[in-house]
Amino acid sequence: MSGSSVYEVRMFRERGYKRQRCRYCGEYFWSLREREDCADAPCSDYTFFELSRKLPSLTVEEVRNKFLNFFRKEGHEVVDPYPVVARWRDDLYLTIASIIVFQPHVTSGLMPPPANPLVIAQPCIRLEDIDSVGYTFGRHLTSFIMGGHHAFNYPDRKVYFTHETVEYAMRFFTEEIGLPEDELVFKESWWEGGGNAGPSFEVAAGGLELATLVFMMYESRDGRYVNMPLKIVDTGYGIERIAWFTQGVPTAFHAIYGGLVSEYHSLLGLKEPPEDLLISAVRHAGRLNPKDLTKYKLLKKVVSEETGYSPDDVGEFLDGAVKVYAVLDHVKTASLMLADNIVPSNTGEGYLVRLVLRRIFRLLSTVGGLEEGLIHKLFTLQADYWRGLYPQLLRSQEYIMDVLTHELRKYNALVERAPQIVRKYLRKGSKGLSTNELIEMYDSHGLPPELVGEIAKKEGVDVQIPSDFYYQVASKHSRAPIKKKESSKLPDDVIKALDVEHYPLTELLFHKDSYIREFKAKILGVINGKYLILDRTAFYPEGGGQAADTGEIYFLEGGFRTRVDDVQKHRDIVVHALHDPVPENLKGSEVVGKIDWGRRFSLMRHHTATHMLLGAARRVLGDHVWQAGAEKTPRRGRLDITHYKPVTAKEVKQIEEMVNSLIIEGREVRTQFLPKYEAEKKYGFRLYEGGVILKPVIRVVEIDGWDAEACFGTHVRNTRDVGAFKVVSVDRIADGVVRFEYVAGTEVSEYAEELEEKIRKASKIIGGDLIQRSESLMKELASLRKQLSMYRDILEEELFKDLLGKALNIEGYEVIVDKLGITDHEVIKNVLLRFAKERPKAIVVAIIPRAKGYQVEISVARELVRVLDAGALLKRIIAKIPGTGGGREDHASGFFKVSDYEILRRAVLDVIAEILKNAGRRNSSG
Repeated sequence: MSGSSVYEVRMFRERGYKRQRCRYCGEYFWSLREREDCADAPCSDYTFFELSRKLPSLTVEEVRNKFLNFFRKEGHEVVDPYPVVARWRDDLYLTIASIIVFQPHVTSGLMPPPANPLVIAQPCIRLEDIDSVGYTFGRHLTSFIMGGHHAFNYPDRKVYFTHETVEYAMRFFTEEIGLPEDELVFKESWWEGGGNAGPSFEVAAGGLELATLVFMMYESRDGRYVNMPLKIVDTGYGIERIAWFTQGVPTAFHAIYGGLVSEYHSLLGLKEPPEDLLISAVRHAGRLNPKDLTKYKLLKKVVSEETGYSPDDVGEFLDGAVKVYAVLDHVKTASLMLADNIVPSNTGEGYLVRLVLRRIFRLLSTVGGLEEGLIHKLFTLQADYWRGLYPQLLRSQEYIMDVLTHELRKYNALVERAPQIVRKYLRKGSKGLSTNELIEMYDSHGLPPELVGEIAKKEGVDVQIPSDFYYQVASKHSRAPIKKKESSKLPDDVIKALDVEHYPLTELLFHKDSYIREFKAKILGVINGKYLILDRTAFYPEGGGQAADTGEIYFLEGGFRTRVDDVQKHRDIVVHALHDPVPENLKGSEVVGKIDWGRRFSLMRHHTATHMLLGAARRVLGDHVWQAGAEKTPRRGRLDITHYKPVTAKEVKQIEEMVNSLIIEGREVRTQFLPKYEAEKKYGFRLYEGGVILKPVIRVVEIDGWDAEACFGTHVRNTRDVGAFKVVSVDRIADGVVRFEYVAGTEVSEYAEELEEKIRKASKIIGGDLIQRSESLMKELASLRKQLSMYRDILEEELFKDLLGKALNIEGYEVIVDKLGITDHEVIKNVLLRFAKERPKAIVVAIIPRAKGYQVEISVARELVRVLDAGALLKRIIAKIPGTGGGREDHASGFFKVSDYEILRRAVLDVIAEILKNAGRRNSSG
């Protein structure tokens, strides 16, 4: 099928549908009756309220069940929904559509689908619509259920395509929902996404799009469309929209959240709009989207005229309602994300959940409700409300509440710092703030643009916030950075030779038995005299965070041997990097390989210990713990995990004890190859802790009753073989990421010996028993600190009085510029802080002699920063006398390579006087 013929489906011809053109958008559509619009917003008002009176009222759950049951009866196998976090993909963070579940492994033809045809009711999160949530009264949501029925048509097996898909849609809406067929409109459209494209129909009625039917036929390559051998039916039915359609309640939020709408209005202290006002507003919102301020004014006018309420009352009711609807939506979305064990952070899916949480905090702050108790209540109500459809929300309540407390604390600290950050951007000299700067402030500091706008306005700067700001931010962060494939360290010419030669896959003996130390193999080729390819090998190639094996190769033909320095893998061919060059004409001859067993066994111990540690961390810290990185070497291991707060010493001890208990128990470590879908069904998506595996069959390493992961590496047969385990360090390496370093096996005793040696050296240095002498030294140190503090107090008082006596009056301000005879940084800092606190009109510049010049410390009282900015003052001084430095609005530090103190002092005073006089002129003119 190609061109317009793809839209001329059998049902339209047989049932008398007419192809027409919408007078508003110009798109073609098919309908049984004549009509001037395509029945979808913004070309049409919401007219479905009249239709809904004739339909059975259905809840979201009832619509979902009807959808699944209809397609089950039509021969589709029901597939269980996947998580909202796309753990099975390395290019995308969230499940944004039902087809995402089957990309790229099925859509690319890599493996068959779990069933064909199939149907799924998939919870989705799509943050690109976040700016519009509430304003369209439910047409846009950030979390929703997409009903998808999918058929995968192979060249040798057709299931169904356009004709049947359109018929299914008509039958579902007429037979299951009860919609009159002449109300249905099938609008011709085109879909593109994820490198695929194809024609589509948007199914609408009464001003509301209810489903999209996509026929994936092409690959998009360099601006060209290339026919796909696999033709895919990709449909998306809006389960929540259909529920709204049938219930006829004012908004989709009433259909989705029921009594929670009124309860949220009450909790947020906002009046609920009268029903007649709301229905009037919603009916016209299809055309007059309140997100568009011009249209919003018109909407208020239309609603006012239609209902008799004043435009101001209409605006007040709608403004409050939009906030309530957005909070309802965002709380549900954040709950689903956190219940799928996302840890808030500054990257990846953690960034996205923090974006939603901060949107909630910001919305609540505008209605005066940014209180921890209220926030917890809003989330708890939804967890209880969704107990049937999303039971995981209740199961994850403890984690969700703890994260909310933690994130709210961070947000409040951010709000306190916000004025300082915004002023710093405003000082850059631009007349306003660009969209890029707003995005930078959000990405780098987490500052909501609305808060930035409020602060900037106080500084006399109007900020234009794009109506699609959060769309821009969410789009930028919705996809994972393109990861380089785990590339080998082989030279380019070797890789090229491997690709040209087409060697068969290497038989991996270490997967059959990781305890094999010696093996026989046949030579398939030698590249550049140093890179050996065998038909089978027990040498493990570097990968999955595990270092490569080393060892020795004995060549039976010729009787010589050489070291194996490194082992790499290109695709599924293992290449041995040899220490000494060998002849290249050895193809077909045999070798004996012998691995360095001590090194290999230590790697196996550390690798298995990594899986044991991950399971222990999850049990102690919570189910939100996911692997964020790992490395296994013969000496020690490293595991990075997602976690939102510091790990305590008590928790580290618990984790360590758990791992050592596992070692004593001696649990079996099993490896098995399983079909992908079977493995996912049995073990869940925890399988992909170590990374995504896009293969029909995956290798699973399972520690009996403890942990199961898809893993390529080598492991011990029993946890007892790990020998011993010790955590050597725990550090927070990034926001939301904690790093464990540890040793296993004989490396534990090596680590203990290193510690003992350090203790011996420390004891020798301090002269005596380390603990006793340490206690004595700490007491002495505390006594000295007390004395030092007393002397500093005296010195600070004298310095404060001395500087105060040298204050100059310039334009009504206390200006102090003086050379200090002391260099104690703590004393100088405390004196400057005291001036800033006690003398609200003081500007203090302390000049401290240093080798080759002078250090300058500038302190400005907080009340004066609008008049005189410390950082800007320093820049002005540097413009007169060469120097370096920088700082904030209330404090700055610099260094000047000058020998004459008076020249520096005079320059400082001149600049201050000039700034203060200009400020005085501005005030008098104002």
